[in-house]
Amino acid sequence: MSASDRKHTVNVAALYQFTAFDDPAALKPPLQQVCVEHGIGGTLLLAKEGINGTIAGSHNALAAVIAFIRALPGCADLDVKFSTAKDMPFNRMKVRLKREIVTMGQPDIDPRASVGHYVAPQDWNDLISDPDTLVIDTRNDYEVAIGTFKGALDPETRSFGEFPEWFREHREELLEGKKKVAMFCTGGIRCEKSTSFLRSEGIEDVYHLKGGILKYLEEVPADESLWEGDCFVFDERVAVGHDLALSDYKLCRACRRPVSPENMRSEHYEEGVSCPHCIDEKSEEQRERYRERQRQARLAAERGEKHVGTLPRADD
Repeated sequence: MSASDRKHTVNVAALYQFTAFDDPAALKPPLQQVCVEHGIGGTLLLAKEGINGTIAGSHNALAAVIAFIRALPGCADLDVKFSTAKDMPFNRMKVRLKREIVTMGQPDIDPRASVGHYVAPQDWNDLISDPDTLVIDTRNDYEVAIGTFKGALDPETRSFGEFPEWFREHREELLEGKKKVAMFCTGGIRCEKSTSFLRSEGIEDVYHLKGGILKYLEEVPADESLWEGDCFVFDERVAVGHDLALSDYKLCRACRRPVSPENMRSEHYEEGVSCPHCIDEKSEEQRERYRERQRQARLAAERGEKHVGTLPRADD
């Protein structure tokens, strides 16, 4: 990206690193401070197993914060994927302490000790087109619903923590006639754990897309792509397509699921209050609270301010 282009866009960095932090709580204040000092927005998760998150700001501000993170123990090889947004996709900056930087609920799984084979985006098509390969989308059901790779299996999980039980329950039927397992996720971090999990289950020929869907959409030309649809991202951009171009999805503020243009024409869609996905999940009392929140957001917008209550949660 040229210096001229950077002046007119917000830069976004999705990052993670599995490493051993003896005292993640001690890292939180200086990390929060350096982000705030540089005008960075987003969410960073800290745990004893490492760091994960997405942040946004100017090119120079991001460079400064990433340099700070890379100076932390074991973070010199920090995995970072860059993209851009027209506007700041976050309303605030949060550094949070967690038990896991991506929640799987398998305390014995350690991606630093064992993971699957990394596959570059340019080699991914050949792998998943092989009939001997079982292709699994490790993301949540609402993410898969708006886009996935051609022929990929959807576990229909509501959270990543359901993945181990799903796999163990269906293992025999999944692996019948298959010699290899290929998995993918948004940015790569969930596959660090899912491939490590499968190897702990005795499966050796396990592969995952290096850099995740985002790297694939950035590097593989649309006319060669096996990706169908859009890719959900956990910020105000909602979803992106090839070349990481913004999609036309919006975010339901009630359930935080992506809402398509077709969904927006539904009688069940009320901006900031409900959508077809959650109309039967929320009570009228909850929807009244959401209406008040939406009213406050509109008033803030009229004053030229941001209403932080509209911010979606980060993925963990």
